[in-house]
Amino acid sequence: MADTPMNIFDIAGRAMSAQLVRLNTTASNMANAGNVTGSAAEAYRAIKPVFRSVTESPGVSTVKVENIVTTRAEPIKRHDPNHPLADADGNVWESAVDSSAELVDMVETARMYENNVQVLQTAKSLLLETVKMGK
Repeated sequence: MADTPMNIFDIAGRAMSAQLVRLNTTASNMANAGNVTGSAAEAYRAIKPVFRSVTESPGVSTVKVENIVTTRAEPIKRHDPNHPLADADGNVWESAVDSSAELVDMVETARMYENNVQVLQTAKSLLLETVKMGK
């Protein structure tokens, strides 16, 4: 951490950065939904960020992206002998991505990001009003 304590702009900014990482992983998952490969090992599996709370002092905490992990969801095996990627048994594996859950994550992430934008706008307005009072 820096030598100066976190302020409202640092806290909201870090939260917004974490939500951007979450939105990027969701976009990656959505981009790969429905993709097929010739083996279960090659099939895409959804990725998710792991967040960690960062508490500088009592009452002052924010979030940090600790890691990005691959989910344990298994790809879906589908018999499609005419597909060019089908294995010797005529099977292909569809990526392990739940599109519905990803859409819910996307909406939730956008709302959390917007909430932090509102926090920054409110803090800015309060600071400007305080400066005006001092004139």
